[in-house]
Amino acid sequence: MGNTGISLGSLGAASGVGGLGAGINVQSLVEAALAAPLAQVQQLQSEQTTSSSQTSALQQIQTDLSNLQSAEQALSDPLGALAAQTATSSNTNVLSATADGTATAGVHTITVNSLATTSSYYTNDVASGTTPLATGSFQLQVGSGTPATITVDSSNNTLDGLAASINNQNLGVTASVVNDANGSRLALVSTQTGAPGDLTVSNNTTGLNFTKAVTGANASLTVDGIPVSSTSDTVSGVISGVTLNLTSASTSPLYLTVGTDTSSATTAINNFVTAYNQAINDINVQFAVGSDGSGGGPLEADGTVRDAQAQLLSAVAYSVSGNNGAVNLASIGVNLNDDGTLSVDSGTLQSALENNYAAVQNFFQNPTTGFAQNLDSVLNNVNATSTGSLSLDLQGINSSQQDVASQINELEASILTQQQTLTQTYSQVNVTLQELPLLVQQITSQLSTA
Repeated sequence: MGNTGISLGSLGAASGVGGLGAGINVQSLVEAALAAPLAQVQQLQSEQTTSSSQTSALQQIQTDLSNLQSAEQALSDPLGALAAQTATSSNTNVLSATADGTATAGVHTITVNSLATTSSYYTNDVASGTTPLATGSFQLQVGSGTPATITVDSSNNTLDGLAASINNQNLGVTASVVNDANGSRLALVSTQTGAPGDLTVSNNTTGLNFTKAVTGANASLTVDGIPVSSTSDTVSGVISGVTLNLTSASTSPLYLTVGTDTSSATTAINNFVTAYNQAINDINVQFAVGSDGSGGGPLEADGTVRDAQAQLLSAVAYSVSGNNGAVNLASIGVNLNDDGTLSVDSGTLQSALENNYAAVQNFFQNPTTGFAQNLDSVLNNVNATSTGSLSLDLQGINSSQQDVASQINELEASILTQQQTLTQTYSQVNVTLQELPLLVQQITSQLSTA
């Protein structure tokens, strides 16, 4: 039995007592066996990273388009920037004014005869705010209201106490103690200007003497020859849509010019251009590939985004006919550049607003053919929540991300199971191989004695 055919010598040579006693590298064998599924996980993780970049880029574009829609709606609002009116006073030292979108253009002649006054009283001096006062009472009346009886007794017989007592009654009067070199006085000031807030102190049986400092009187002015009385220096309702702010009386008339607010319109149009350029630039960068193939963004191959780009470019090139020459953006000084962005020729825009305002307003706001209405329709089609093409695109990307995440989780769970099984199997093989030298010796010994 000298030759069994098992090739024990070669086994022994590979073991360590002869070679095989060294066993095998379990970790390397497990890693080699799992290389393919691990590579698959890495590929899926790479896809996940790409999808995440696509999501971020798409969400930024959606934000840009939402901002653009807000800027567009500011132009389409019939009571917004393009409907804004301004009121300009020829003498701002006497009067200033503001106008809303309901104001009618025109020039008004105004004379401010007197301002509204606020009624007030003060008392004679006493030593201090805590000096005891004689008891008694007085009546305090605001305008044509019911007189209130103010009682001075042991609970409030100081100026400080009396002021607090009056204020606690919420009579439409503010009471305070005024201190100066002569001592302390009680001051009463109406909380309402004009005649309705005029104060009257009567039936005084206290030791205090009340002096009327100011009589409450209405502001007096004439507007286009019509006499006007106002309880305050802020006058509304006299000129439709205009609020007058009186600051001084004057015997000389002034002129108030009400007209379109070209400044607000200019700002709104420039805001629209800025918002549009932000959106189109963030879209353009996705497709900005160099001649060597470098560049481009994560959405470079996204046909939905490319379609949105085309729709935006078409929308800003929108044109109507007639409309007194204000037929497209270029006609009012907003020009389309080669890269799809817009730029504003401020001189042309200012001229259009000053000389052709109604046509500019109609170009943007016409309910059937207006530029803003057309762009709003495009933006809804592209960016409406849940139903817009970009929203659906994002939903698809998110769904793919979830599928990839599920695949990764399943693969990682499978790999973990395989790793545990392979580790156990190769470890058992390793033990067997490490025991082979002893087995070889035993067999050799048995063969030699046979």
